[in-house]
Order: sequence, then structure tokens, then C-alpha cells
Amino acid sequence: MKLSILGCYSATPRIIAHTTSQVLETRGHLFLIDCGEGTQVELRRHKIKFNQIKHIFISHLHGDHYFGLVGLISTFRLLTRETDLHIYGPKGLKEIITLQLKLSDSWTNFKLIFHVLTSKTSELVFEDEKVAVETIPLDHRVYTNGFLFKEKPFERKLDITKAEALNIDKAYFRKLKQGDDVVNEDGTLIPNAEVTFDGHQPKSYAFCSDTAYKEDIIPLIKDVDVLYHESTFLEDHDYLCAKTKHSTAKQAATIALKANVKQLILGHYSTRYNGIEGFRTEALTVFKNVLLADDGKEFSF
Repeated sequence: MKLSILGCYSATPRIIAHTTSQVLETRGHLFLIDCGEGTQVELRRHKIKFNQIKHIFISHLHGDHYFGLVGLISTFRLLTRETDLHIYGPKGLKEIITLQLKLSDSWTNFKLIFHVLTSKTSELVFEDEKVAVETIPLDHRVYTNGFLFKEKPFERKLDITKAEALNIDKAYFRKLKQGDDVVNEDGTLIPNAEVTFDGHQPKSYAFCSDTAYKEDIIPLIKDVDVLYHESTFLEDHDYLCAKTKHSTAKQAATIALKANVKQLILGHYSTRYNGIEGFRTEALTVFKNVLLADDGKEFSF
């Protein structure tokens, strides 16, 4: 998995502080997660082949998380895109986007497929043979979901030398990689474990922005490899959390600790602060594996 942060600041965009948007690259997919204002410019700046994006996940209908979406769709149209585009987001998003396209007479020449999210419990919203995506219901001022991306098991690795020594026909190599036992040319059943070993370990990534502190999500993100959790405020401003339905860095770290995640990435910082290192400092008092998101930063895991 590779995570590219296009923007990770809250509220209003600035020259060096873009609003929420990120790209997750996994198992042949480029998933766009949220699409704040200026997302398509940042996609170009960081040389991400955004024509390969087929699935966009929108957490909620606050502007700093989706105001860049109609612009990106319009650019896809101008570039004569033909591939279907799937958009997963709250009820109302389809109406907002289609009204803008209607009034500007800018209907796309590709299929726009909206997957309307209304459930207040976790649900599977995308799945193929390699990846599954589930919602993470969050606690914000409007209906909001995070998203959990889970790689499915990789094929097993084949010890070709041993397989050939056991007289296994090459036509069965694919079945062996898929975990099956096979019969060799002598009619002997060869157990899979005898000629294969574990492939790559599948990874998982949980995106949680925006939300107040919510322990209900802990079972949903238990043991994930990487958790991105909003950390809008430092402790000096924790009194704002109840009103705004946001979290502090320490609260994000507490969720990470209780969920036993391997790595925490902080983001969605309020621009009231002069820098972001303080967020990591406060989170480290609770949880030891803390990284800071920042515009243009990449993480591989």
C-alpha cells in the first residue's frame, strides 16, 4: 500500500495548507479519499495518474472534503474520459453534483455511478478479488463515514525447484499458488504446504476524518496496520471538541492505543497553530508509533 497526502488541513485552503484529500494505491487500484478544493491541482503537482482513479470515497458534505469533486469530474470530461467513475458518499452528494453538471450543460461522456451511503452501521461498499472497503460510522456535525480498506490474502509463493523435483506439471502451478493441493504426474497427491510458502502479508488502512472521540469505532479498526485519524486540536483547545465534533491529537492516540493499531497518522490540523510538530508530541504521550501527515507526503506500508 502507498498513501499520498494531497491535503490534510481543516476548514479553508491556503497556499501551503490544503484541505483533505488523499490517494491510496493498493493492489492495482488508485482510490481517491475525499476531494477538497484544489485536489486536481495537487494530483498534477505530485504526478499522480489520476485518469486511473475509478473509485472516489467522500466522507461527508462539508466543503473542505468535497468542493474539488465537480471540478475533477469536469476535467475528466474535458479529457474525454470513457471509464466509469464510482463515487461513494452521503445522501445529497448525487443531487449536488448532477445539478451543477445540469446547469452548466456539462454532462459527462462517461458513466457517473453514485453509491449513496445512509447506514449508521458499518457496511461493505466495495469488493473485488483483491480488496474490500467498509464504512466506519463517525460522530460529526453531519452524517459522516470513515473508510476501512483491507487487502485480501495474496497468492502463495511457489518453490518451483521443489515442484519440478516432485514431478508436478506446470499446468498446476497456478492452483498451487491459490492454495490447492495437486496430483503430480505419478498420481501422488502433493500437499500445498510442501511446495509453497506464505506470500505477502495483506495490509489494512483506516481513514477517520472528521469525528469526535468515538470508542464505538475501535472494534471496526482493531489491529489495522495504519490508522489515519483526525487531530484538529491540541490539548489547549480540547474544549472546542464537543462543539465542533472534532478530536485532539491525544484523543486520536487513545483510539490508536485501544484499537491496537500498528501505526497512527495524524491529520486535519486546525490552521490556528504555527506548526504541526506539537500534534505528534502530544500524541506520543499516549501512543508510540505516530507519524504526521502533511501536504505532498507519501507513506508506504
